[in-house]
Amino acid sequence: MDIESIRRCCLALPHATENVQWGYDLCFKIDGKLFAVTPLEPAPVRLSFKASAENFMELCERPGIIPAPYMARAQWVALQQLNALPDSELRELLAESYRLVFERLPKKRQAELQSTPAKSLAKTKGKKTAKKVSAKSKPAKAIRKKPAKKKSAKARRAK
Repeated sequence: MDIESIRRCCLALPHATENVQWGYDLCFKIDGKLFAVTPLEPAPVRLSFKASAENFMELCERPGIIPAPYMARAQWVALQQLNALPDSELRELLAESYRLVFERLPKKRQAELQSTPAKSLAKTKGKKTAKKVSAKSKPAKAIRKKPAKKKSAKARRAK
């Protein structure tokens, strides 16, 4: 599997987005949360992704697969070569990574994503829109009184 195949596989998942971060790493995310990373330039690690606790231990025992640098504590694995796993198994593991990250999203957000068509979200996900708000339409800030601090026993005795 090459980077373009990985890209197609990851972006085929609902609401998955991609962006380049940290200079040259192609990051795949669901709702802003990372589920896979591959460098676009030569690097010691070719692909990193989240794994289940069971798969993490099993995968790390295989040749060409190591705990992901900086992310192993979160059960991420790293492939030293893209051919360390058969293509079909890699596709399943990427889908599992996506699912694991999706399940960590707040339940309300999961429901919103599941009820929103994937294509309409993908169109607006990468674009930052700035709303112009006039001074008149801004809500007035509520003025709060700070609660009075209780005096310590030492301060009360001093009086």
